[in-house]
Amino acid sequence: MDFLTLFGIYVVAVLTCIALVCKYSGHQRTPLGRLFDTFTGVVSQLIPQCLQNICYRTMHRLFHQRSNIFLYLHLLLEVVVYGEFSYEVFGFCLDMGTSSISLCIPYVLLALKSYLFYQCCSRDPGTLTKANHTTQLKVYQYDEKLFQQGVRCSTCQLVKPARSKHCRVCNRCVQRFDHHCVWVNNCIGAQNIRYFLLYLLSVCVMAGDIAVLTADMLLQTVLRTGLLHAHYIDEQGVRQPAGPLFIIQHLFLTFPRIVFMLGFLVFVFFLLAGYSMFHMYLSLINQTANEWFKGKGHNCQHCHPYTGHNCQTSYNPFRGFYHRGILKNFGEIFWPLCPVQKKEN
Repeated sequence: MDFLTLFGIYVVAVLTCIALVCKYSGHQRTPLGRLFDTFTGVVSQLIPQCLQNICYRTMHRLFHQRSNIFLYLHLLLEVVVYGEFSYEVFGFCLDMGTSSISLCIPYVLLALKSYLFYQCCSRDPGTLTKANHTTQLKVYQYDEKLFQQGVRCSTCQLVKPARSKHCRVCNRCVQRFDHHCVWVNNCIGAQNIRYFLLYLLSVCVMAGDIAVLTADMLLQTVLRTGLLHAHYIDEQGVRQPAGPLFIIQHLFLTFPRIVFMLGFLVFVFFLLAGYSMFHMYLSLINQTANEWFKGKGHNCQHCHPYTGHNCQTSYNPFRGFYHRGILKNFGEIFWPLCPVQKKEN
């Protein structure tokens, strides 16, 4: 099996994983989610019904029920990446003159990420209970679009505070509900959104740092071995200069595990960079992912509860109902709002 075939299989596997996550994480309206729906609609006609039922139950178990499978997968991928980095890349980088401080940064990021990951998994996202329900009703105003006053949760039998939502995976109502993340096996809400945002950024930086060190090691290998000026004899016996494809194939055959790890890290970096930017944007405009996906084209963006102005003819489409200014919006992520206590005369 040649390099291009292996690379093609790798790309197909990565795109399949992304499509599955988009389909079953509740974000079906993404382009990959719609593409996956079209693909499964065609393929399902060729698959026996019994196999379709097995696939459906498996996907439902993975994405719509609480499970530690993705926690274990997360840890496994982490062990594989850091194992390969420590076993091969670390030594090669030392031999090529990379500073010890640069090589220690990934381990510092790993410790930071592990702490944030633990907080995301273990910290309560803001579960609504009978004890705190009355106070939570006073935190946010109802926009009467996405959140109507007096609506009762049919499962918890509690009146829903504004911006809350019942998570069918965790079977609880969560304050300022953002989404349920299968990778941390927990809901993301008012009390742990700050850890989730920092967790995303830490994984992104960690993947980018290891990818840069690995790419630098491979580049130094190419420069020191003179591959840029090398030649080879093709099938017709003609002497050809070594082009980019030849160099990539050579690196793939010489360092197969390192090249695959680099490809995986680049994929993770760009995927999480985009996802992190999306959540940073939501933080700056004071919206949740739940409100973003439910409210596109539904809520009146220019009705503003804090200024007292409603239904203006000109408005900023990037400001939602709960927008309080960029600094206050961002501060709300790290210091969740508390009920306003009225002063007694």
